[in-house]
Amino acid sequence: MATERASRSTPGTPRGLSWRPRRRVGTVVRYRRWVRWLHVGVYVTVLILLATGGWLLLGKEGDPSPLSRLAGMPDTQLHVWVGWAFTALLLGGIVIGLRGAATFVTESLRYDRGDVGWLAAWPRAIFNGRFPTHQGHFDPGQRLANLAMLAAFVTVTASGIAIAMLHGGPAFVWLVPLHQWSTYLLIPLLAGHIAIACGILPGYRGVWRSMHLGGRLDVAVARRLWPGWLDRHEQDDV
Repeated sequence: MATERASRSTPGTPRGLSWRPRRRVGTVVRYRRWVRWLHVGVYVTVLILLATGGWLLLGKEGDPSPLSRLAGMPDTQLHVWVGWAFTALLLGGIVIGLRGAATFVTESLRYDRGDVGWLAAWPRAIFNGRFPTHQGHFDPGQRLANLAMLAAFVTVTASGIAIAMLHGGPAFVWLVPLHQWSTYLLIPLLAGHIAIACGILPGYRGVWRSMHLGGRLDVAVARRLWPGWLDRHEQDDV
């Protein structure tokens, strides 16, 4: 995705890097503000969908969940409404950030000659932080995860919309398990994404700042994780 351009240079910063006012020296903004807010919306809606969907899957449709009581509506209705909100968020994000969405897809489909070596070194690098160099906006592991999550999200969303609109019939019989199993596949992908994005793994310490609390990311962390992206960002800001 596109990065947020800085508006002025600060004395003492590395050559070629520009910074927005009130940004700390030695930091760079990787994601734009609207992208960060979009992620917040996705976090909230997806968590609610998983909670209500899990409650219904356990056969507790007649027993209102805490979220259902809080919202004042049945879990089934809450699940559907939040599902529509999630769909609107995704479509709105694509429309507002069409260029960023295109970059996300093209960069996720990118393949470089060193990708296999990067993936081979990844299990050790998540603990020691010694990631091989790559030139993509996303590292090779992120690209695979992006494509897998995109496929799972599309399947979950499309099947959920179809279920909400059909309310029964022959197609309903196979749409429900499709919706459930695509959700089962999505959950570990999301868990891994959250673990990495929160910097829980030693090799990814500091990465959480790129999407949270203003999006400030230490240049040293950016250089270690996304060297190619940082080089292009420096050139653009010259």
